[in-house]
Amino acid sequence: MRLAALYSGGKDSTFALYLAKQMGHDIPYLVSIVPKAQESWLFHVPNIGTVPLMAESLGIELITAETSGSEDDDMNGLRNALCRLDVDGVVTGAVWSDYQWDRMNLVCGELGLRVIAPLWRKDQDMVLDEILASGIKAVIVGCYAEGLDESWLGRELDPEAAEGLRALRETYGISVIGEGGEYESMTLDSPMHSGPISITEYEKDWKKGSGTIVVKKACIAERRS
Repeated sequence: MRLAALYSGGKDSTFALYLAKQMGHDIPYLVSIVPKAQESWLFHVPNIGTVPLMAESLGIELITAETSGSEDDDMNGLRNALCRLDVDGVVTGAVWSDYQWDRMNLVCGELGLRVIAPLWRKDQDMVLDEILASGIKAVIVGCYAEGLDESWLGRELDPEAAEGLRALRETYGISVIGEGGEYESMTLDSPMHSGPISITEYEKDWKKGSGTIVVKKACIAERRS
């Protein structure tokens, strides 16, 4: 099928895109919803401004729509972005959020589009392990749960980090893939990228037990052989 991929730059949307390509789907568009507010009801917000650079490395046309961040405006932004595209369906990295799933299906149903969700309802440990095995490289850029201290900001999601997240789950009950909003990630590289994303300037904003890495400058680096 010819599909548009909802893309935030996080590990889940990157992995869903990767799996859809592995299934043989044609994906000519990435769709990124850009809320003006720092929080959104439906979409990933931290460092959304780096997505154009990611799209360039992925070699896929990026379609963006700005919203206020409210639920209705987010849905309208998604609807307006998708309605003008020549596609049969949409790829999403949704895993367990019924809220996101219901609203995604509502918009796509109105437009006659199929929803392709290769991660939906999969075991979270399995999803994390498969992301690592796929060759996707991502770092944590937001920490919003007890147990995720400042040392986690900027940490690569690798096997050691995965074990650390599982240990925190035993103590604090967090989702190891951040499905409850415990953390946000940013993809730096994958088998689909022409070159890795290099963060050249950033700031850490840490307050009252939570914080975010704010990327100021980034570029596509040359791939080392």
